[in-house]
Amino acid sequence: MEEEEEDGGGGGGGGGGEAGSEAAAGGGGRPGGPAGMWDRLRGSRAAGGGRSAAAMAQRGEKGPAAAAGEGEPRAGAGAERGPSGAAAPFQPPEGGFGWVVVFAAAWCNGSIFGIHNSFGILYMMLQSDLGEGKKDPALEFKTAWVGSLAMGMIFFCSPIVSIFTDRIGCRTTAASGAAIAFIGLLSSSFTKSLEVRYFTYGILFGCGSSFAFQPSLVILGHYFKRRLGLANGIVAGGSCLISVPLPFFLKMVGKAIGLAHTFQVLSALMLIQVFLSLTYRPILPPSCDSQHDGQDKLGSRSMRQQCWAQTRKYFNLRVFRRKTYRIWAFGIATAVLGYLVPYMNLVKYVEKRFQETKKDWILLVCLGAMSGLGRLVSGRIGDCIPGLKKIYLQVASFMLLGILCMMIPQCRGFEGVIVICLFLGLCDGFFTTIMAPIAFELVGPMQASQAIGYLMGLMAVPMTAGTPIAGYLNDYFGNYDAAFYFAGVPPIIGGLVLSVVPLVHQRMLKKQRLDSGKDKMLVSEAVVNGELLPGSPASEAHM
Repeated sequence: MEEEEEDGGGGGGGGGGEAGSEAAAGGGGRPGGPAGMWDRLRGSRAAGGGRSAAAMAQRGEKGPAAAAGEGEPRAGAGAERGPSGAAAPFQPPEGGFGWVVVFAAAWCNGSIFGIHNSFGILYMMLQSDLGEGKKDPALEFKTAWVGSLAMGMIFFCSPIVSIFTDRIGCRTTAASGAAIAFIGLLSSSFTKSLEVRYFTYGILFGCGSSFAFQPSLVILGHYFKRRLGLANGIVAGGSCLISVPLPFFLKMVGKAIGLAHTFQVLSALMLIQVFLSLTYRPILPPSCDSQHDGQDKLGSRSMRQQCWAQTRKYFNLRVFRRKTYRIWAFGIATAVLGYLVPYMNLVKYVEKRFQETKKDWILLVCLGAMSGLGRLVSGRIGDCIPGLKKIYLQVASFMLLGILCMMIPQCRGFEGVIVICLFLGLCDGFFTTIMAPIAFELVGPMQASQAIGYLMGLMAVPMTAGTPIAGYLNDYFGNYDAAFYFAGVPPIIGGLVLSVVPLVHQRMLKKQRLDSGKDKMLVSEAVVNGELLPGSPASEAHM
């Protein structure tokens, strides 16, 4: 397991450990797994000579002469061949049609999280709609579950979304998710039952949002590498063109047309996303040699073994073998326990504390606007910070976010809450944008989809539980002060945990370099003594 961790951690900056192993497989080395002493020796000799004739005959490949006569690469190979016959590393176009994908992903982020982050307005409308003619002391607690379920399902479904993304692609997954979210919002307009809306808004809209949102993170890695942070920043910042004015829009439109028609208007955003998702055209090439190896192995297995192999392939837990990923995922899951508390409770808080009912929507606009600015700025800054040092941006944002949440009860006026919301939005933007680039650094592009999916799955439980816990504290103490103090503790703890990741990564790299130096010394001694293994390229050449 330690070798897996060091291999994965060291390959983050250069495209990921698995991507590197696939490139090695294309050049004639052993695909997968860390090479031993004799594998390193064979690889250095085999780089110019290719694989043995017996190995190529067993796998049904053509010899060097036949391959030289073909001239053109096989269709669908997806990777250009270098002068030595090795597969050249995939280079994203860094633009072109990728900017169309950026626009589609920006609409996806803006419409989905604009609706979710504006639930404070819908929360008030739901209470008004349900509280007519009856008084339920637990109405606030019950209503809070509608929005918490929807946001929690985004993250809870993420591991499943990763499997679908790897299996059927980003385009189909995202379009299907947007369609499900559209159905969920539209069906929410035809009922007044809170229990039914748990399903239509909480489950359907939440699950659909997850299937539509996550591919928008993964597809950017197909078109950008050097500018990936900038692309993520543009997506996150451009989404604010929708999410910033949405609270004001909901406040005005909700009074004019009512809650039911408001749900129908919001469903139109998801309908547009169905068509924009069709632009998610994947261009990251698969590894030809790994496909051949997989087909050869599956062909010699029974049906039960093939089913188990496919299950392990798509429920791949390999990312958890990397110590840095485990620490990072645990830190973020801890930090988001109180993440939704300001979004859900600020509007209700200022209404009770300052009797402010006309300008309460300004708080959500400030959160959205500064979040967009933070995402644009952090994307550009993230591109300038090498490797896993990007995590320090998340550390700073989480620490500051926790402190700001604890400062909300100390505000003596509505204007003070506005100032805090500005900085809360900035922290939110830094945390959100840098998440995908860090995942690519930790596990590489080939496993980034599942790494993001498992991370969001781990975030589901604390993020869903945070708002109901805040509601319970409000019912118990009679105010929201304890809820905001509670919301500030987990981000500070999570930030401290995240600060350890770069240190662990550097220690693993140092140990890997020491082990590599020892292997080279052993190989050089073996060459001097002439103790080559039988069947090595040198032995075959003499024979």
